[in-house]
Amino acid sequence: MLLNPKDNKYEHLDERSREIMMKTIEFFENRGKKKLKKDYNDRVWYSDFLDFVKKNRIFATLLTPSQYSEDPDTRWDTARICDFNEILGFYGLAYWYTWQVTILGLGPIWIGNNEAVKKKTAKLLEEGGIFAFGLSEKAHGADLYSSEMALTPLGEGKFVADGGKYYIGNANEAALVSTFGKNSETDEYVFFVVDPKHENYELVQNVVDWQSYVAEYALSAYPITDAEILSTGRDAWDSALNTVNIGKFNLGWASIGICTHAFYEAITHAAHRNLYGKYVTDFPHIQQLFTDAYTRLTAMKLFSSRSIDYMRSASAEDRRYLLFNPMVKMKVTTQGEEVINLLWDVIAARGFEKDVYFETAAKDIRALPKLEGTVHVNMALIIKFMANYFFNPDKFPELPRRDDHKNDDFLFNQGATKGLAKIRFHDFNQAYSSVDLPNINLFKEQIEVFKEFLMTATPSKAQAENIDFLLSLGELFTLVVYGQLIIEKSNMENVENDLLEQIFDVLVRDFSKYALQLYSKTSSTEKQMALCMQMIKKPLANEARFQKIWRNYVYSKKDNYEMSP
Repeated sequence: MLLNPKDNKYEHLDERSREIMMKTIEFFENRGKKKLKKDYNDRVWYSDFLDFVKKNRIFATLLTPSQYSEDPDTRWDTARICDFNEILGFYGLAYWYTWQVTILGLGPIWIGNNEAVKKKTAKLLEEGGIFAFGLSEKAHGADLYSSEMALTPLGEGKFVADGGKYYIGNANEAALVSTFGKNSETDEYVFFVVDPKHENYELVQNVVDWQSYVAEYALSAYPITDAEILSTGRDAWDSALNTVNIGKFNLGWASIGICTHAFYEAITHAAHRNLYGKYVTDFPHIQQLFTDAYTRLTAMKLFSSRSIDYMRSASAEDRRYLLFNPMVKMKVTTQGEEVINLLWDVIAARGFEKDVYFETAAKDIRALPKLEGTVHVNMALIIKFMANYFFNPDKFPELPRRDDHKNDDFLFNQGATKGLAKIRFHDFNQAYSSVDLPNINLFKEQIEVFKEFLMTATPSKAQAENIDFLLSLGELFTLVVYGQLIIEKSNMENVENDLLEQIFDVLVRDFSKYALQLYSKTSSTEKQMALCMQMIKKPLANEARFQKIWRNYVYSKKDNYEMSP
């Protein structure tokens, strides 16, 4: 289930994709942990990694839609993109970040209708170029309505651009920066590309003290023609949001990679550390911490893997991915923080030491829930789907595993970003009814009480406008969706029942925790409080099952992987 770079052969991939994954692992292992950590702590720009990417045509192969390359191995394939996300997260978030912001920078280009820029972009990728996404601004963040980047018409298809962008990764070395702004005369939205090497492009500063370059840049009377414009009006608005739809899916996979590396390091350290005549891993509370960390990490990967199928199968008629996508970004990344917290409680002070990977993991894992929209923003989006998900299911054909070697054309043709509340889902009970296990049955009881809460103790208008109240409500909803896709993927992969039961041991506890939070809100009514108390359940313990998972899945990972020194 977990990535082990030293024995994973990527047999599900085609030859060229497998070559990319294996060469990338080889690059980092040959580099070694000592240099990886030194470059991280010294904030060294990763030019050697970008040279490796260029030499092996990695971004060109993975990030160019098939119609813009004559290479038959070139395509935009979310499944293998996630494999690459996981590897880069495993070795260092900075390397993943330059890849991630390249994906974001490419989004408005591939979504737009400027064919000349698309062909130019394909050529720049072949030359090893990276890209940037000029959306957020210092005063407004990613509030598109308030964008102050101005594109002023001069006539005859000529313009000048004036304004600044802030917190823009790769904007120091990007081949092109996709930049969002407004037409100063019509106030309509516009996306255009700029070249950081142009004299009217000012690289103001790196706004973070990190290995990556996250820029503030300014345009001053920067000349633009129709040849640089990607999209205008509603198309530009939709292009911005649909690009984030594509890019934020990657954050969960980076979190999975980080947690996996940290898990190997923590279990190996603890298994060899003897305190008071016992190895650390002999203590019952340590076994509980590790088992919870492992089952949470496994759940993260099961959910995210199944979400790939919905992303790749999306169409104008099937937009279910728009629920699962923000959950990979929000739910999986916050679970990643929880995994690191659990592991840190075991390894304690060791997690601060400069020579271990864990020290970087503990810092970097915090970034992922906060990029591409905060947890609050993504939760507000997710809640829009709740009514149809629970009370208005539709019928869809069964969705297969999507690891076929095809281009994901729809991602760049997502269309309008309106109408989220109208999206329908298949009946989630199909997944839950496919399994008869004690803790899953307990979880089903919690779901039924939650549905009763929504029907008979519906949040008031004031509660619905209170983000604090909605966050706890949304956490309960997301747990139902989370469990659904975990079961779907487990059925596909023949995951052992005992492991699935141990995962739902965690989910039952989480459901109870959020129910108690909702109970404790100052605005919760007597009816709501009573139903919240009914949601609180204790998972059904099974010591034999727990010990089996501990021995066969968790403790067995000791000494499985250690990065080359």
